[in-house]
Amino acid sequence: MKHAPFIAVEGPIGAGKTTLATMLAAEFELPLIKEIVEENPFLDKFYQNMDDWSFQLEMFFLCNRYKQLEDTVKEYISQGRAVISDYHIYKNLIFAERTLKGTLREKYRQIYQVLTGDLPKPNLIVYIRADLETLLARIAKRGRPFEDDISPAYLQQLIEDYDQAMASLAQSEPSTVIVTIDGKQVDFVENPKDYAAIAAKVKELMQ
Repeated sequence: MKHAPFIAVEGPIGAGKTTLATMLAAEFELPLIKEIVEENPFLDKFYQNMDDWSFQLEMFFLCNRYKQLEDTVKEYISQGRAVISDYHIYKNLIFAERTLKGTLREKYRQIYQVLTGDLPKPNLIVYIRADLETLLARIAKRGRPFEDDISPAYLQQLIEDYDQAMASLAQSEPSTVIVTIDGKQVDFVENPKDYAAIAAKVKELMQ
């Protein structure tokens, strides 16, 4: 890869996506695109009753991320400027395939394809893979009230879904480079050497 104008940091809930994306953006002086999470008015209701509120939750995320990426194209990518994001739009399908059922899931798939079909895809993904114990510890540490009701079973399934999604992206988007980080073994927040190794790899792929 000679140039990586669009870098995404991905991983399940609590993996440290925003933290790492923020650190890399500062390191390379890149604009940072952060997903809207806490502003979603359906989050509390969703974690209390996923069946009743999943469609509203997923549509809010999809529409907001679509608008963010549309603006990103205009302001940065179309101008040849590199940018880093703490999510890949594909994550919407990862969550929706798990939370939606029947006709609602099919409707969502159709809307997703219409909205994202012509959006640019990241050509470098930094995938933070973490086990359940690591995710639970990090979620507890950051103390978001709306995450108190997340079940360990849901998180474990999400870990598996992310692994499958990254494997699928590797096949469907072969031009995208995926760098996988072991979130259990690598502590890019507390260990400067761990972070330096990640930054060096990203820098290498941006040359």
